[in-house]
Amino acid sequence: MKNFIHVSVLAAIEAGKQILEVYNQDFAVEIKSDNSPLTIADKKSHEVIKAALAGTGFPLLSEEGKQLSYDERKDWTTFWLVDPLDGTKEFIKKNGEFTVNIALVKDNKPVLGVVYVPVTRVLYFGAEGVGSYAVTIQEEVNADNIEGILSVATTLPGAEQPKVYTVVASRSHNTPETEAFIEEKRKEHGEVDMVSSGSSIKLCLVAEGKAQVYPRLAPTMEWDTAAGHGVAKFAGCSVYNYETKNEVVYNKENLLNPWFVVERSN
Repeated sequence: MKNFIHVSVLAAIEAGKQILEVYNQDFAVEIKSDNSPLTIADKKSHEVIKAALAGTGFPLLSEEGKQLSYDERKDWTTFWLVDPLDGTKEFIKKNGEFTVNIALVKDNKPVLGVVYVPVTRVLYFGAEGVGSYAVTIQEEVNADNIEGILSVATTLPGAEQPKVYTVVASRSHNTPETEAFIEEKRKEHGEVDMVSSGSSIKLCLVAEGKAQVYPRLAPTMEWDTAAGHGVAKFAGCSVYNYETKNEVVYNKENLLNPWFVVERSN
């Protein structure tokens, strides 16, 4: 597992460098068939990650890779699930709230999650049997020094839970159902604070202990959430289907996620 953490962290940081090169200049925006935006940064990040993970022997399912049919991937027991640039809308707005997401999924559940925020250089990582951590990358990282850099990471949850019950809300995707969920929490807890962010940072805010819950009662895809799910899960949070209350699973025939909730369970 340590080797997989190192490989995926190095991949995420290198992908982040490629993204920032594009971010810091003018860039074109394409519109994909599903009406979502795409930039050269998404493509460059994908290529970096694909090359970095190739040696692990596990197949790759990436938002920007070849879209594989269910028949091609249904028998995968372990695979990488990647969003090379999560929060492309935030990237285009230049608000810094976008991430690189890399997850290792085994038997339909994440066993490793890496979320890297290129603008702030904050790295979140979590793994089965290891726990979850956050660290700000302040130097060049390579295979020789990565162990030392990760060894000083803060164990999650690193923050004291806020005294006022705090809900994470999406910066770009609020819905009437989310408003109703928040209203229920007001009835339950009295006062409720809100914190907003883009991309998979939202899952990491609950993992960090900066919020108690993140309801996502709107569409997402598997690659949007698997890495953050791993970080949250191994930081003592539940990531569950809003309707069934069962843990969210991956590599479904339809890669659209159900509505879900990320909640601190300790």
